[in-house]
Amino acid sequence: MQPKWNPPEADNVPKLKLYNSLTRQKEPFVPLRGKQVLWYSCGPTVYDASHMGHARSYISFDILRRVLSDYFGYDVVYCMNITDIDDKIIKRARQNYFYEEYVKKQPNAETVLQDVYKCLESLKTKLTTETDVDKKAMYERLHVKVMNAIEKMVQAKSIGEVKVIETACQELQTEAKDILSDWLDGLHGSQVTDNSIFFSLPRHFEELYHEDMQALNILPADVLTRVTEYMPEVIHYVQKIIDNGFAYESNGSVYFDTIRFSQSEGHYYAKLVPEAFGDSKALQEGEGDLSLSEDRLSEKRSQNDFALWKKSKPGEPAWDSVWGKGRPGWHIECSVMASEVLGGSLDIHTGGFDLKFPHHDNELAQAEAYFGNDHWVRYFLHSGHLTIDGCKMSKSLKNFISIKDALKKHSSRQLRFMFLLHSWKDTLDYSSDTMEIVTTYEKTFNEFFLTVKDILRNTPSSGVESFSKWNPEELELNRKFVERQEGVHKCLCDSVDTKSTMAELRDLVSLSNTYISTMRSKKQTQAQTQTQAHNRQLLTNIAIYITRILKIFGAIETADSFGFPVGQTSDNINLEDTVLPYLSAFADFRDKVRTVARQQKGQQTVIKLVDKETLLKERQEKMWMEEQKQQEREQKRLEKEQEREAKEAQMRIPPKELFIHQTDKYSTFDDKGIPTHDVKGEELAKSARKKLVKQHELQHKKHNEYLKGLEAKNKAQ
Repeated sequence: MQPKWNPPEADNVPKLKLYNSLTRQKEPFVPLRGKQVLWYSCGPTVYDASHMGHARSYISFDILRRVLSDYFGYDVVYCMNITDIDDKIIKRARQNYFYEEYVKKQPNAETVLQDVYKCLESLKTKLTTETDVDKKAMYERLHVKVMNAIEKMVQAKSIGEVKVIETACQELQTEAKDILSDWLDGLHGSQVTDNSIFFSLPRHFEELYHEDMQALNILPADVLTRVTEYMPEVIHYVQKIIDNGFAYESNGSVYFDTIRFSQSEGHYYAKLVPEAFGDSKALQEGEGDLSLSEDRLSEKRSQNDFALWKKSKPGEPAWDSVWGKGRPGWHIECSVMASEVLGGSLDIHTGGFDLKFPHHDNELAQAEAYFGNDHWVRYFLHSGHLTIDGCKMSKSLKNFISIKDALKKHSSRQLRFMFLLHSWKDTLDYSSDTMEIVTTYEKTFNEFFLTVKDILRNTPSSGVESFSKWNPEELELNRKFVERQEGVHKCLCDSVDTKSTMAELRDLVSLSNTYISTMRSKKQTQAQTQTQAHNRQLLTNIAIYITRILKIFGAIETADSFGFPVGQTSDNINLEDTVLPYLSAFADFRDKVRTVARQQKGQQTVIKLVDKETLLKERQEKMWMEEQKQQEREQKRLEKEQEREAKEAQMRIPPKELFIHQTDKYSTFDDKGIPTHDVKGEELAKSARKKLVKQHELQHKKHNEYLKGLEAKNKAQ
């Protein structure tokens, strides 16, 4: 009879936890359906090129998805949407259309100049009223750029040469494109009847988006949804929310009743950011630029209510519905498409940090009002912001680096390393300092892989000689190898902490390099010519393990057993296998020539084959970092110069011309150029007139200072 066998007890093996925005802490990850994970991710609004701020989310979630699938073994169903119609797309499509038509007409220099002057008034108003620091900075940069172009235009007109004037006119149209297109849209936007412009724009940028994702080695979604393909489902979804008592129709639009919802048992509005409930600014931004008119706002029962379905105005695309012609609100599309594909409860929902409120909170409210539950999403994961040298990156702020431009400076692997070296939920700064750390990590791994490959080439690969005794050095390295594997597992269980994981891998490389160096020295001092200096199998296991983790992270794309890819020819021939025999022969020849020197140094030649692209990238990276630092210094100098030029350009304007071009505001002026009547011909109020007089007096003072300075300068010459 056999004795009783006792199974080993698990020693607190760590389990996966994820940072959940719904609780603002790390929670054990428990999918609803065993190993299957239903995952929805907010995709791009395709009205412009994708930038590195977008890559912050796309790459981060791609890493999370790969880790859950390839490391933890979950069966992930990944659904992502494309927003191909909304206020931003409608407005940008119209703006591009009107600007292109404007340029086609080839307006003369004076017309362009007068039109830009009219546009500037709106920009000046935004400058004085804007409270958001980042937006104000954007308007200031735009104002300086346009004022400089105007100055060049004025100078060109004074010279009088046709070609010079044409060049200045084209430059002015280019620099003032943003304000010109916005002004033209304001004048003619409601007259658009060609709906094709609303679909060609997003189609174009969606195509570019897919190209960017492929270049970044981001896995395609299992299911990709576009809101324009789900109109019947959107209408049905909205109607059911009305039927459930949580939405109402008003003047052809449908709004979600946030008060009714939040007062209903089992429901809670603004789960993610309850402190933002009532934040009118955030709510209005969520509604879109085309939905902020007084008549639209007055249709709501509460300012916290948001649009599920918007009645289309003239110049906007429209779909038939039971409430009349309209289009979906921004928030409803994600609730509808995620529900259609994944059902009434999702395991994971991901998106950028700035989508928490109101977008994701509104998504939750809509879906829970539709399904009558309080758990539409179990885990909400939000990626952190990305900044450029400390400044927020944003498409709407005109402050971004496109993915294509970033890939001209850095490889896809380097960009992915950048994200791996930071927590997916925290702010990441994209700067030369950050990329220096990235290239150091990449080089550390690559040098290790190349060293191990060289060792393998110079030791028997099969038979008796390929195995050697494990001495204390091998036993110690293997012990540390096991510790690092446990460390990696612990890090990945800790809300997929890739930053700490990368540190564990780097330490493993450092320990392996120490072992290699120690054994090489030991062999040389003991003249162990008949035995291996290094244990090839142990080093191979370590290199394969590091490669496996990097492959899981999406940082290595090839099927090679270990290491970064060196390169393939057009005939798919492995360059490493082809070239290395010749390099080895050359190295042997060099060793014989330098026998004495080698004996003195006690080192053997190490051959490391690196593909041309990597070497060029390294050189370009070094040059880029140097250029980046120089550009930062130059940028600061230019900003000061632009501020000075803008101030001087303002001083050049004669007081009499300060208001004369503001014909969209005023109709009559006195002999000093100060407005006396508004655009409707009504006399200005005394308070308004008084403000204008003060502005005129201030300009008079500034202009006199400019003239005195100019006079002094002429005398000096």
